[in-house]
Amino acid sequence: MRWNSERAALKQAATDWATREIAPSIQEWEDAGELPRSLTHAAAKAGMLSVGYAEEFGGDGGDVLDACALQEGLMAAGASGGLLSALYTHGISAPHMIAHGSPYLLEKYVRPTLQGDLIGSLGITEPDGGSDVASLKTRAVRDGDHYVINGAKTYITSAVRGDFVVTAARTGDEGHGGLSLIVVDKDTPGLTVSRSLQKMGWRCSDTAELSYDNVRVPVTNLVGEENHAFYYIAEQFVVERIFLALIGYTTALRCTELAAQYCRERETFGKPVIKNQVVRHKLVEMRRQAEVARTYTLEVAQRHVEGESVIAEACMAKQTAVETAVAVADMAVQLHGGYGYMHGTEVERHYRDARLLPIGGGATEVLTDLSAKLLGYA
Repeated sequence: MRWNSERAALKQAATDWATREIAPSIQEWEDAGELPRSLTHAAAKAGMLSVGYAEEFGGDGGDVLDACALQEGLMAAGASGGLLSALYTHGISAPHMIAHGSPYLLEKYVRPTLQGDLIGSLGITEPDGGSDVASLKTRAVRDGDHYVINGAKTYITSAVRGDFVVTAARTGDEGHGGLSLIVVDKDTPGLTVSRSLQKMGWRCSDTAELSYDNVRVPVTNLVGEENHAFYYIAEQFVVERIFLALIGYTTALRCTELAAQYCRERETFGKPVIKNQVVRHKLVEMRRQAEVARTYTLEVAQRHVEGESVIAEACMAKQTAVETAVAVADMAVQLHGGYGYMHGTEVERHYRDARLLPIGGGATEVLTDLSAKLLGYA
């Protein structure tokens, strides 16, 4: 897909902004284990934070494809999957409220988040289960005008530095029909960050375990209807998987560019490494895989924007792109030789970050089985 002139300009603006605001400091943020709030504020001020969200909710306007163009630009300038996950965590915390939340939730949480004043996270995964959303055990019991929440969450992105958690909790019977989404302020008594998690990759994206011990939350913080959360979560998975696919193919494209640049500069046996046919062919293979993943992902994104149901296609696009990211990052490290194995090099960061992509947002094995059912193969 070729971007139209407006999206091409948006992508270039994002590249220019990331060159100034991200590239010089990303290793510092990797070592610190989180992004500074100043980056969120800078992104909001530059119009880089909330592209793809309607202005009526505090966003910058545009659609999913506009957001894809912008994030392509960020990755082209040296951003990382971990950075995108942290800077754009509102991509998984705000949509449920935008689609189903009350005017109160929109004003208190969504608008300030999209304008860079708040950071939210989404609390679904629990210590006893990952992709099996219907089996969540965290429970919210109605007590007058409040819910009392008890349970635990883990692998929660932006939960250390965040201001609120859109929490999936059981308000009804067992199974998918008994879940609700409730927004919990981080400073609510009984909600604690029980552990900050150290990861192999996505190092600048803070991740935490959360403990809910008799956490009292006003009923007004319920998102949509009680016991409807499973459906709310499922409907947002399409966009989440499109963006994970985007991180996949942009990682692959960036790794290809880094490898090509290094192979032009690095000399062995009296000539640049790129003069070896085996190296050139490997670079072509890396580019081929990345371009195929990009084309498929953006085609699925386009169909989604046009209103088509693309649940299975989003799963397959994610698998295609994230497997490409893992493979191409591996080849890029190989072409960099010993330099590619050094901590702090960009290609090493992408290599570590890419490995999470087949796991996050639904493991490949789970999504493949879901696709089989949706396509009538099961």
